[in-house]
Amino acid sequence: MALILNILWIVLGGAWMALGWLIAAAIMAVSIIGLPWARAALTTAGYSLMPFGFQAINRAEVTGPDLGTGAFGLLGNLIWLVLAGWWLALGHILSALLCAVTIIGLPFAWAHLKLAGFALWPVGRTIVLRNQQPVR
Repeated sequence: MALILNILWIVLGGAWMALGWLIAAAIMAVSIIGLPWARAALTTAGYSLMPFGFQAINRAEVTGPDLGTGAFGLLGNLIWLVLAGWWLALGHILSALLCAVTIIGLPFAWAHLKLAGFALWPVGRTIVLRNQQPVR
């Protein structure tokens, strides 16, 4: 079922939002300081291209506390929000509004809204298979 939903997702907005994440990664990769965000944006581009069957969870649940889950993660999220998060979230919200026009598009609208939240505050989170138990 996830495969069918992901194929429909690509057609109904996933491809252009994944492109947006790739553009954000390219912009971040221009400077050495932006490389951690560039890697995260590349990972999220894949998640944005095929979100069904995956979920975003707090990285501390998977790997334990680290640099990105504490105070530096908060700072990283604030920098991300200003540089790229707000316009990626806006793209996902606009895509959600377009998908919500039809009943068939409602699950895709909901997925875009979840990705909009992720776009605003991604540092300290990771993408895992749905129903995967966190490693402790």
